[in-house]
Amino acid sequence: MIGFYILIGVIALASWLVSNTLKNKFKKYSKIQLRNGMSGAEIAEKMLADNGIFDVKVISTPGRLTDHYNPADKTVNLSESVYNQRNAAAAAVAAHECGHAVQHAQAYSYLTMRSKLVPVVSVTSKFSQWLVIGGLIMGAASGATGIGFYIAVAGLVFMGFATVFSFITLPVEYDASNRALAWLKNKNMVSQEELAGATDALTWAARTYLVAALGSLATLLYWGMQILGGRD
Repeated sequence: MIGFYILIGVIALASWLVSNTLKNKFKKYSKIQLRNGMSGAEIAEKMLADNGIFDVKVISTPGRLTDHYNPADKTVNLSESVYNQRNAAAAAVAAHECGHAVQHAQAYSYLTMRSKLVPVVSVTSKFSQWLVIGGLIMGAASGATGIGFYIAVAGLVFMGFATVFSFITLPVEYDASNRALAWLKNKNMVSQEELAGATDALTWAARTYLVAALGSLATLLYWGMQILGGRD
């Protein structure tokens, strides 16, 4: 089990490094002003229009790094700084979120799968760890075949949903970034310097999801060994 503790520690460190680097990258590229003078909101509206999407609204949402696309009400939600600012970082984020809107409009398979899993994961993630720990306390770790073992296994299955969700999220996020960068380049929305900044920023943003997926898998494997490792 020491190996799993080390693995989880390494992933936690990687998560901190990636998150810290991402913040620095966005701070850096927030200083590169767009030559076209467009705000993040204007970038988003144009990308939607260029893709023939006219039923999605671009709105401002409070907070920092709170940007997201909501398929339920078809809104591209941009944090206040991204919505109003006119720099490479804002352009990257705005275009990325519109990439999700394009995925939705085109019924991108991985986005569809992720959307179907959202209500499931929102429930299972609340109970998974409680079930696992509760089951272990009741004697599942000793190899008992009583109810404790089955409770722990149920919790493990619940954790599995979260892990599957995190890995399905990867192609969704990478594809949205690819769509965003291709549009920014093909429509000549940014200069070479601005495109390089947007590419770097979105690359590091995607890495946060990769680290999260690996962390989820490591946690699932750890608890799986705890629950199943003691059984013959």
